[in-house]
Amino acid sequence: MIRRVAIAASLALASASLYATTYTLEPDYTQGVFRWNHLGFSSPAAQFAQGTGTLEFDPGDPARSSVSVTIPLSTLNTGVPALDEDFRSTDFFDTARFPSATFKSTRVQQGAMKEQLKVTGDLTLHGVTKPVTLEVTVIKIGTNPRTSLPTVGFDALATLKRSDFGLGEYVPQVGDEIQMHIIIQAVEAKPYAEYLKARAAAEAAKAKGGVQK
Repeated sequence: MIRRVAIAASLALASASLYATTYTLEPDYTQGVFRWNHLGFSSPAAQFAQGTGTLEFDPGDPARSSVSVTIPLSTLNTGVPALDEDFRSTDFFDTARFPSATFKSTRVQQGAMKEQLKVTGDLTLHGVTKPVTLEVTVIKIGTNPRTSLPTVGFDALATLKRSDFGLGEYVPQVGDEIQMHIIIQAVEAKPYAEYLKARAAAEAAKAKGGVQK
C-alpha cells in the first residue's frame, strides 16, 4: 500500500513538472516606456499601459514558458497633448485602424544568470509583424502580500526600429531606433479569477446596500 502511494505521488509530481503554470497579466501593472532620439538634442519618452494577456511560466524550465500580450494604443501618453494627437494620427500609429499592438512569444531561453531570460516573439504593430527579442529579468516569484495570490514580476528591455513597422516619419532627423522598457506583473490564473469574482460580488453587495429605498 505504501509503495503504491509513493508511486502515485511520484507520478503526480512528474506530471506536474511537465506543465508550466498559467498566469493572467494584471493590466494595472503591465505597462512600458519607450524613448527615441529627437534631432540629437533630447531623448523624449512615451508610456503605454493596461496590457492584457496570459503567461505560461515554469521557473524550473523557462523553455516551456510563453507569453501573449495585447496593448491598447489608446493609452499612449507622452505628457504633451499635441504630440499624443500626432502619434494617434495616420502619420504614425493610426490608432483608428490599428487600435492595439500584440506580442506573442515563439521561443524562451535561459539567460546568462538564473534570473535572466531571452524571449523572442512576434510583435504586431501598425499592421506589420516582425520578430523582436526581449531581454527579460525575473524580478520576483512569490505571494502578493495584499491579495495573498501567487504572483510573478518581470522587467524587459528591447530595441527596435520604428521604420520596420511603417512608422518611419522624420527618419533620420528623428531617431529610428526605439529603446523600450516593459514591466509585467502576473497572477496565477485560477485563484485570480476567483479573487476577481469575489471582489465583484462584494462591490455589488456594497452598492446594493447603499441604495436607499
